[in-house]
Amino acid sequence: MKLRLEKLGFALLTLALASTLTTAALAAGGKAFTGTVSDAMCGAKHAMAGDDAGCTRACVSKGSKYALVVGDKVYTLDTSDKAALDTLDKQAGAKVTVTGTEKDNTITVSAVKAAM
Repeated sequence: MKLRLEKLGFALLTLALASTLTTAALAAGGKAFTGTVSDAMCGAKHAMAGDDAGCTRACVSKGSKYALVVGDKVYTLDTSDKAALDTLDKQAGAKVTVTGTEKDNTITVSAVKAAM
């Protein structure tokens, strides 16, 4: 009986620790946003002829920041991380999941990955 209680206690302790670590990881990394990669100048409606990916890349090369279109909302993406910028470039015009913290319609990016 004592051994069973010890195992149960250990299992509960492990579960509590895992829950705490998961919550801390989410708080540190922020919230996940899934949408389409665009640029801050064009937002949801691209002005240049051609495809959305080409317009996004052209606007970013001229100084615009990447943006994420989520439904009717357009978030400016703030990052200097080379890996995140490379992923945004490759995924221009496509769906991605951006993890970060949002304030005043700007997401400070901690991670970017292609959406499933």
